[in-house]
Amino acid sequence: MEYRKMGNTGLFLSALSYGSWVTFHHQVDDQLGDRLMGMAYDAGVNFFDNAEAYEGGRAEEVMGRILKNKNWDRTTYTVSSKAFFGLYGKDNKPTQRGLSRKHLTEACNHSLRRMGMEYLDLFFCHRPDPDTPMEEIVWTMNILIQQGKILYWGTSEWSAEEIEAAHATAKALSLIPPAMEQPQYNMFERQKMESDYLNIFNTHGMGTTIWSPLASGLLTGKYINEIPEGSRLSIEKYGWLKERMMDPEKLEKVKSLKTIADDLNVPLSTLSVAWTLKNPHVTTTILGATKESQLAENLKALEVVSLLDEAVMARIDAVLGNRP
Repeated sequence: MEYRKMGNTGLFLSALSYGSWVTFHHQVDDQLGDRLMGMAYDAGVNFFDNAEAYEGGRAEEVMGRILKNKNWDRTTYTVSSKAFFGLYGKDNKPTQRGLSRKHLTEACNHSLRRMGMEYLDLFFCHRPDPDTPMEEIVWTMNILIQQGKILYWGTSEWSAEEIEAAHATAKALSLIPPAMEQPQYNMFERQKMESDYLNIFNTHGMGTTIWSPLASGLLTGKYINEIPEGSRLSIEKYGWLKERMMDPEKLEKVKSLKTIADDLNVPLSTLSVAWTLKNPHVTTTILGATKESQLAENLKALEVVSLLDEAVMARIDAVLGNRP
């Protein structure tokens, strides 16, 4: 496994990591999760991602039980959670969501309890919150660090301007700024990582824990002809995701991308994950496999990165036509 330094911190994360969005509790129970996390850990994965909003906190509970049963040395892996959406979706009270000091503090405490952890290595502001002053957000994260409840704090799906504001606020108050951002990044989502954030990377040395490298499974090629039963896009509550992903133009591009993968004699999923790792600003790519065979394919991405020379990358760009 390759390990990459998380921006300007002293923390090294595995280039490939494992996350729980959509899958844990809904598609992945304790038994399967135990096998998948064990497989990832044995391959060198040292970062496991979670959030309060994933299945209303139940994804954290599943991961927490697995980690307790594994009894791995806590110093050998990192765990994250994220706060903003709360546990109850539309049924949240005003104090149960957002980035207020109250919600961030309670969300952190609840995540620690659900996961059975004494501290979180990484804690993210899951979305920006225009209703909470930046000073309050930065101060709260620093207090959580001082209390030993989190080690690093970061942002997720914030704009470059919002991240700049967080850094400026931290500098003005002599506080710790965000160390990492968690954006979506894949062949169909490139703007932030390849354009908007460049100054953030160059000026502040932000690390990134990118999610959805396979565009919710679209870049595996399995949706070219139909939506397989039991797949992510077949889940009723994620109908909005189905509408976004099942675009005829995207599906045609996936077919062309599969031709490139076939020429390299690698699965399209492996190629797609490897493509994200070519970006030097990616600290770690979060995998979300629900089957051992899928995870095995994803983990081989590190072996494929060397195949992605300028000619292959040019072929991919010609198909996508979306380079910022």
